Amino acid sequence: MSKVKPYKNSDLGKKEQVTKMFDNISGDYDGLNRVISFGIDIKWRKKVVKLVKEANPDTILDIATGTGDLAINLAETNASKIVGLDISTGMLEIGKEKIKKKSLDSKIEMVLGDSENMPFEDNAFDAITVAFGVRNFETLENGLKEIYRVLKPNGTFVILETSMPTKTPYKQGYNFYTKNILPLIGKAFSKDRSAYKYLCESASVFPFGEALNNILRNIGFINVEDFPQTLGVATIYKSSK
Repeated sequence: MSKVKPYKNSDLGKKEQVTKMFDNISGDYDGLNRVISFGIDIKWRKKVVKLVKEANPDTILDIATGTGDLAINLAETNASKIVGLDISTGMLEIGKEKIKKKSLDSKIEMVLGDSENMPFEDNAFDAITVAFGVRNFETLENGLKEIYRVLKPNGTFVILETSMPTKTPYKQGYNFYTKNILPLIGKAFSKDRSAYKYLCESASVFPFGEALNNILRNIGFINVEDFPQTLGVATIYKSSK
């Protein structure tokens, strides 16, 4: 898989560039996401919560939690503790404010950390989620191995990630939208012009469907399933340990 980075003229590694990018766009991120996805990302997250609820976890880790949207949604479950982990201080600060306003401080903890080197013990969580984050890992396999490490045996792992429609004419329409329209929207709404170009490019080269299923199986995950969403522009992956 090609290592697409946010800033092509930077000497920083992908991890450092992704951190810088999300710090830069943290104030625009929520509003811009609603515009770009036409609000459908809210529906996708609800489906993730439904899958997690079925496992009835007591402890949940939401990786690449960003501004905490999914972590907040997961508060609907019976979990006693939800941890949101992210590498961007800017995104976490906005997330903390949202959690405070919803009086969820006692249930959701926001933690600054690297998804490829997490500050948690082995077998620590009943369920783990990642929404639109795995493609930002510097090394996908390393991040997935860390997730496998901190997930309890029989625990549930759910990914929500962008994917590419494979059927005509949706494939052509999606390609046109991501290459021509999305960068313009990003440029109009965000001060970081490279960020949304990167988010589009990284989505176009990221493995999806059976390709990602096989990577999960190679790491050791079992019961791997994928559920394409909205003509295939996103996919939900469910697996266990």
